[in-house]
Amino acid sequence: MFKTYKLYVGGKFPRSESGRVYEVTDSKSGAWLANAPLSSRKDARDAVVAARKAVAGWSGATAYNRGQVLYRVAEMLEGRREQFAREVAEAEGLSKARAAAVVDAAVDRWVWYAGWTDKITQVVGGANPVAGPFFNLSTPEPAGVVAVLAPQDSSFLGLVSVVAPVIATGNTAVVVASERAPLPALSLGEVLATSDVPGGVVNVLSGRTAEIALPLASHQDVNGIDLTGAAGELAVELETAAAENLKRVRRPSSEDWTADPGIGRLTAWLETKTVWHPIGV
Repeated sequence: MFKTYKLYVGGKFPRSESGRVYEVTDSKSGAWLANAPLSSRKDARDAVVAARKAVAGWSGATAYNRGQVLYRVAEMLEGRREQFAREVAEAEGLSKARAAAVVDAAVDRWVWYAGWTDKITQVVGGANPVAGPFFNLSTPEPAGVVAVLAPQDSSFLGLVSVVAPVIATGNTAVVVASERAPLPALSLGEVLATSDVPGGVVNVLSGRTAEIALPLASHQDVNGIDLTGAAGELAVELETAAAENLKRVRRPSSEDWTADPGIGRLTAWLETKTVWHPIGV
């Protein structure tokens, strides 16, 4: 019997609203590996509702607390290292050793972003010089709900590289898994469900990227969209749809997921809040 995976939305594991599934196959042999849910527009809308409900609690948590939660996720990912290595090997056509190295790199990447939760404010925030008896302070705040189209060609390391910075900075995420290789993303949902990450902070959908992404791009309650997993005409169409409510958009580009990620993805989903305060005597 092949495993039929489920979506991860709001901390629960619903089936696709339509009940549809599709076959996921081995990238080398073409062997049938499992069934994955074929998400619908309704699933995308439900995921946004769940993500929005989780924003207040997650963004309101202390940076230290968010960091500790993410460190715990990394520990649990490492505990399922063999499972992820097998799924990555099947998804990307890698040897067992190479897939294990990719999983190790993904866990390290998750830890790296966890370490930034209580540091990014100090790096991008600050006191601004003004001509007058005032303090002028700028601090970063999360944008809110971010839709993330995961990379199509890097089912786990790329996935972690686009999801971790979104939630590390206090945003919540609706993740569209790689269409061809969704199993690592769906398994990540299983890890998050048994960790300390509150339900709704990360929501994982699988299916046809174009079918799920368009309602997310045009959704008025989505504050940003990462188009990494889209390309060509689809990316242009999604960016146009995103303009309806002035979403932040990160355009797709050629990326080396093994390279030092820098802080670009951390700052991409932050707004800057500036306050004035009179200087007391």
